[in-house]
Amino acid sequence: MRKHIVAGNWKMNLTFTEADELLDDLMSELEKVELPRDTQVIVCPPFPYLEMASDYANDSYFMVGAQNVSDQEKGAYTGEVSAAMLESCEIDYCIVGHSERRAYYGETDALVAAKVNQLLAHGLKPIVCVGEVLEEREAGRQLDVVKKQVEGGLFHLSAEQMQQVIIAYEPVWAIGTGKTATPDQAQEIHAHIRSLLAAKYGQAVADEVSILYGGSCKPSNAKELFAKPDIDGGLIGGASLKAEDFMGIVQSF
Repeated sequence: MRKHIVAGNWKMNLTFTEADELLDDLMSELEKVELPRDTQVIVCPPFPYLEMASDYANDSYFMVGAQNVSDQEKGAYTGEVSAAMLESCEIDYCIVGHSERRAYYGETDALVAAKVNQLLAHGLKPIVCVGEVLEEREAGRQLDVVKKQVEGGLFHLSAEQMQQVIIAYEPVWAIGTGKTATPDQAQEIHAHIRSLLAAKYGQAVADEVSILYGGSCKPSNAKELFAKPDIDGGLIGGASLKAEDFMGIVQSF
């Protein structure tokens, strides 16, 4: 069965020293708890800290993910990082299609699909983000928006490949705003995503895919969110920058 996952997206935050301290604190906190076997903790720091995070992960109970990847295999793409590079650094996961990448850098569903292909070809598991902005939510278009993103970014995959993918639902209007989708609102979209997967790949495959919630998840609301049948964990932003807050979410399971 699918895993419960809490993934911390540090975004463009922390100096090297601050990152080192956070990783050390996180390792210490994880040593104090016994996680259920079906629970996975993932840390996604900025690129310069991936090797340091990987070193910590070797002695701890978390996995490491990157925040982005190139859609190209290699070549003259200054500033880009390839999936082959991440593979060679023993990175396990990578976030793609985050709403900030879509909004600020014009990433399309087709580009997300290309990045997913690169990651899977090199043995990394993509964490693929989908979700609607406030205007789309207010217009009642959230189901259609998410359907388009899921189909455009993922439905070229085989059933076997799909089982290697993690999906993160981000209500964009709830990221960094302090607003949070209600558990029922989040469950509606998560169930919708799983129904799309079931219609395309069958219920057995759909039941294997972890779907995370990614909108202002905090220790105070995580337990209620995670209690919903189709919410398998969280993609955590601000709360992942403090070990105590992040662990409060992890322990919500």
